Amino acid sequence: MAFFFKASSIPTLIFLLLSCNLIRISETQTPAPAPGLSYNFYRTTCPRLETIIRQNLQSVFASDIGQAAGLLRLHFHDCFVQGCDGSVLLDGSASGPSEKDAPPNLSLRAQAFVIIENLRRLVHNACNRTVSCSDITALAARDAVFLSGGPNYSIPLGRRDGLTFATRNVTLANLPPPSANTTTLLNSLGQKGFTPTDVVALSGGHTIGIAHCTSFTGRLYPTRDPTMDQTFFNNLRTTCPTTNSSNTTFMDIRSPNVFDNRYYVDLMNRQGLFTSDQDLYTDSRTRSIVTNFAVNQTLFYQNFVNAMIKMGQLSVLTGTQGEIRSNCSRRNSNDLFMFPDMESDQDEKLASY
Repeated sequence: MAFFFKASSIPTLIFLLLSCNLIRISETQTPAPAPGLSYNFYRTTCPRLETIIRQNLQSVFASDIGQAAGLLRLHFHDCFVQGCDGSVLLDGSASGPSEKDAPPNLSLRAQAFVIIENLRRLVHNACNRTVSCSDITALAARDAVFLSGGPNYSIPLGRRDGLTFATRNVTLANLPPPSANTTTLLNSLGQKGFTPTDVVALSGGHTIGIAHCTSFTGRLYPTRDPTMDQTFFNNLRTTCPTTNSSNTTFMDIRSPNVFDNRYYVDLMNRQGLFTSDQDLYTDSRTRSIVTNFAVNQTLFYQNFVNAMIKMGQLSVLTGTQGEIRSNCSRRNSNDLFMFPDMESDQDEKLASY
């Protein structure tokens, strides 16, 4: 059964989530901070940092809880490409198009970029230019999880913002598309140090948010993907009547606005939206992990937090590396972005993560 929330009920939902005894994942259970990062990095330079961000996002999500998924996805797309350096936030330059212009990022919510910049303005007004856009993005993703019903946890901070953005081909190579199977996911993320359990846990981010029809119509046309439930297929064909439909649908039909383990229940019922989702249950290497998360939400939360902290420390810049941007969409200097020669185009793909 799917649960839907009217816009007027969202403030009550958030209040209830904050009032409940939600699980708190202790730092002793999570990966150690990477060199240059710490859990109390801004204790003296910006002590109200996390309060400022959380209070602002409470207001944002009270108006539109859908923005939570947008902020979570933005952090994924930043970290998987060139590391967690805020490069996905940069606008293009005379040297070429930005990461946000690459096909996998075209479906990122435009409002997510606006929210990050608004948070930066609030934080810098309170603490001067001491907090990076990449740290703000990481904190916004953490609070997106918590404020939509997921675990509350601490994350290491101290990232610096990158000076360059990745090319189109680098972006494509590091964001597996929705059509990817489990082998592709395990190979791609395995190269970044993620275990199969990490991969399945991170995929649980699809428990909130929406997807465009064009990212999964290959499973609907010309015929039904045999791994898809018939009733689910019928409903999706109604939502997406053509292969190029611009419509959207929820990623998790059971609790689309709540960060929980129902996504894995979807997979067990053959109601995963993407190939990259459903194949996690089809593939024998990850099937038991899906089942364990479906029956044990606390286990999912613990592994999700561990994987998120691991992801949030990919190729981070620290110390004197990079900079702290005064505007998240551009470098502080007027120098042109310098990056490798532009590569030839590849087929356009959307990203699974």
